Amino acid sequence: MGATPPTASRGATLEALGKARYLAREYAAAAGCYERAYLAYRRERQFTAAGRAARTVAWIAGNVLGDWAVQSGWLGRARSILTEIGEDSPEQGWTLILQAFAESDPAVREVLLRDAITIGRRLGDPDVEFEALVCLGGVFLLTGRTERGLVLIDEALAAACAGELDEAATVDSVFCLFFWACELVNDVPRADQWMRRAAGLMRRHDVAGAFCRAHYGGILTAAGRWDEAEAQLVESTRLFDVGMPRTAAVIRLADLRLRQGRLEEAAQLLDGLDTHPDAARAVAALHLAHGETALARDLLERFTAGSEGPVPRVGETTMIGPLLALLVDVHLAEGDLDGAERAAERLGRLAEAQPGPYLAAAAALARGRVCVGKGHGDARTCLHSALEGFTRAQLPMEVAITRLELARALAEGSPDVAVAAAKAALEGFERLDAARHADVAAALLRSLGAPVRTGPKGAGALTKREAEVLELVSAGLSNAEIGERLFITRKTVEHHVGNALAKLGLRNRAEAAAYVTRHKPAGG
Repeated sequence: MGATPPTASRGATLEALGKARYLAREYAAAAGCYERAYLAYRRERQFTAAGRAARTVAWIAGNVLGDWAVQSGWLGRARSILTEIGEDSPEQGWTLILQAFAESDPAVREVLLRDAITIGRRLGDPDVEFEALVCLGGVFLLTGRTERGLVLIDEALAAACAGELDEAATVDSVFCLFFWACELVNDVPRADQWMRRAAGLMRRHDVAGAFCRAHYGGILTAAGRWDEAEAQLVESTRLFDVGMPRTAAVIRLADLRLRQGRLEEAAQLLDGLDTHPDAARAVAALHLAHGETALARDLLERFTAGSEGPVPRVGETTMIGPLLALLVDVHLAEGDLDGAERAAERLGRLAEAQPGPYLAAAAALARGRVCVGKGHGDARTCLHSALEGFTRAQLPMEVAITRLELARALAEGSPDVAVAAAKAALEGFERLDAARHADVAAALLRSLGAPVRTGPKGAGALTKREAEVLELVSAGLSNAEIGERLFITRKTVEHHVGNALAKLGLRNRAEAAAYVTRHKPAGG
């Protein structure tokens, strides 16, 4: 008789079950399986496996569920166990990575991660090597070495796509840092290339972390792919009912609503988040849209306060730049041209410290707006530079906004050119369904004496949100149920329903349902 095949240990069985639960999006259950696997491995004296299980619990707790205190505890357990195993092993590399996670000094963090990369390469452990490499890329981004950091993240993504990585958590970590990095520096072209290249791998792994989905949604928003962004962000809020992951998605969904001109919905999403640092730009933008410039200025000045010296703080070039760009707008709205100029100059210094199209374009736009406000300087050159940069960065909303500013700048001296720029801005806003900005562009065109096309009657006259609400009405949902589905108030639903019925000449919900049925595409 042949030898009886070895029976898998209890730890291995629980770890396999945890991985299956993780890929099925049952994240809390997956964490529980890995916790039990950790204990089983400890009892079986398989300390390397126990450390791996502890690391995975930490990943799920912090990066998927947003429980940072729980993550800290499990990182501590992993670090303690892996330290006991010995120095000449891949586990020493994981120990260094875990130490880097807890290190606040970026210089020390860089040394730890470089040592981990060396260990991973010397011992042939790609998970150690590329986890450390992608984290080092993140450190570079936060210390002003943007291009070097992105190149390291590119290399880690290449390894993931090639199938070099064994652990699902490492694959997710690489993608999560990639999404975070691209969103942070508004690098849409890089994100687009890798998302196309890695589409199959992303589907298989489902890029599970809620923070990953939130960053992904932010990238899609910047790229003008708003339907896809909304799908990712709404899905994230549904998967995670509470905690930091939901907050990350809600903030980005609010930013999308602001771009769409749906201010009431944005306000509902941002309620209670006025002190959250990640929400600062969205909250300030909402204040500005409501004409509450003092509130917007106070918030932005608090979050951009810091040294004016030549050496920026860690993360300043990437994280504060967009806030300064908005602060320029706030100062201009208040008529404070000197304040706008100071903010624009600071933004310009940050752009010089971080090569790349986005910040350079934002700084050029800010300078152009200040020139227009002060009535001197080369506004036209600044705005054309901004237009070129935003076009290269593939940021359609910013391109349309810059065209609108260019039209304002040229309105007096070159009215024909101004009309062309305003028409291009209007077309850009309409393609994006950015209703509030489209109204502003249309008003400028009328002031320039140019005709403005009006939309068709019937279903084509409905806004995207009105059409969406009408579809849900036809499905039999109440206003309260529609509000819950779309993350808007019942009053907002009533407003959309009323507008849709009036535009279509319908008297009630029954007629609306019949209308949708008659106009549904064949096979729909």
